[in-house]
Amino acid sequence: MTSAQVDTENVPEEGYERGLGSRQVQMIAIGGAIGVGLFMGAGANIAKAGPSIILMYALAGVVIFFIMRALGELLLYRPVSGSFAEYAREFLGPFFGFVTGWTYWLMWVVTGMAELTAAAIYIHFWFPEIPQWVSALVFLVVLFGVNLISVKIFGEVEFWFSMIKVTAIIGMIVIGLGVLTLGFSDAGDTATVSNLWSHDGFFPNGIGSSLMTLQGVMFAYLAVELVGVTAGESENPEKTLPKAINTLPWRIIVFYVGALLVILSVVKWTEFSAGESPFVHAFGEIGIPLAAGIVNFVVLTAALSSCNSGMYSTGRMLRDLAANSEAPQAFGKLNARKTPAVGIAVSVALMGIGVVLNYVVPEKAFLYVTSVATAAGIWTWMMILVSHIRYRAAVDAGRLRASSFPAPGGALFSWVALLFLVGVTCMIAYDKDARICLYVAAGWAVALGAGWAVLKRRNPQIAERRDPEFEKVG
Repeated sequence: MTSAQVDTENVPEEGYERGLGSRQVQMIAIGGAIGVGLFMGAGANIAKAGPSIILMYALAGVVIFFIMRALGELLLYRPVSGSFAEYAREFLGPFFGFVTGWTYWLMWVVTGMAELTAAAIYIHFWFPEIPQWVSALVFLVVLFGVNLISVKIFGEVEFWFSMIKVTAIIGMIVIGLGVLTLGFSDAGDTATVSNLWSHDGFFPNGIGSSLMTLQGVMFAYLAVELVGVTAGESENPEKTLPKAINTLPWRIIVFYVGALLVILSVVKWTEFSAGESPFVHAFGEIGIPLAAGIVNFVVLTAALSSCNSGMYSTGRMLRDLAANSEAPQAFGKLNARKTPAVGIAVSVALMGIGVVLNYVVPEKAFLYVTSVATAAGIWTWMMILVSHIRYRAAVDAGRLRASSFPAPGGALFSWVALLFLVGVTCMIAYDKDARICLYVAAGWAVALGAGWAVLKRRNPQIAERRDPEFEKVG
């Protein structure tokens, strides 16, 4: 086999329907880069960092691209639905596969809570009298139904969710540029590129404050790695996955850097605050009420899209864990439509905790769940990078075949990205508001350690398993 081919002999038949076509995988990839972290979380980040938040999103975007190219190399070496957990299991050992699988599952459960919270907040734009928890519950039930039907339905729903987000952001950029260049609307007299530095400078609160926003910025990029989970259900992974990953820089430039450049030029940064969408606020300032309502619909769509993806991902990750005897075997079963219904149902039930949070602490619910999701996401990204470093070492030593999609910079760029993530973790520890996620992480680590001890006692061979392919010479 040549290095330009996928190692299909090492790709297991997982029982899934390969029902995700090229256009759906591409849109899932695009949608993964546009979520509530941009539409809602950017408001708090702008308030802390001012215009320099643009640089923070760009910097984090470069690191995310390194991570995704590392993942892409692994995916074209062995495209499986278990993705990150499978690679951690192969290159670092069964314990790391166990921890990564369960942690990625946790990330999507709490991210689902965050998206439900955001969606409920957006509903307040039109119906302020509806309690947050009621809206969150309704959305939870509807999306659960979508995910139970089939992967094709999930893919189609996600395609149109993503299409709405992409079209809307491009439209926002065009309108914002019109305000800047033609001066129309209520904001036309004050809209100017100089807003990026005229109000206490590009770093109004200092470089330190800007760097501290990186933890929130990284949350905005959670879900870009979802492409890896779709590998087991993609019709043609060796063609669709590289294309989806290689277009990531353009998505970051347009949807993050471009959109924020325009918004912060149209409206000065001091007018944004936490708890509101900067996109909705900007169009309110422009003086187009109907546009603000449309944008609110778009950000609502973004939240529901991410929650939909979370339900998809949790079921697949639980099934991979069950297949490796690291979760109850009930999670490994597919229903008649080839979806892991039991795993999805359990995950959705736990996402219901987000409904409770919206009832008990509606003003803090978003902060709590996003900080926990970010910590879980950082662990997942770290495992991708470390697995990639180990994989490249194995290829260089002649133990494994080379992937058809090698990452630029090889292991060096993975080391750079890994050090960056360590730095972000230190920032989380320093921030008193975000620090709660590290307490949750400590409790989660104890729970996983206890779970692994029980598994080893019941099945001692589980700790000794290692993918035989890792020991082969390609």
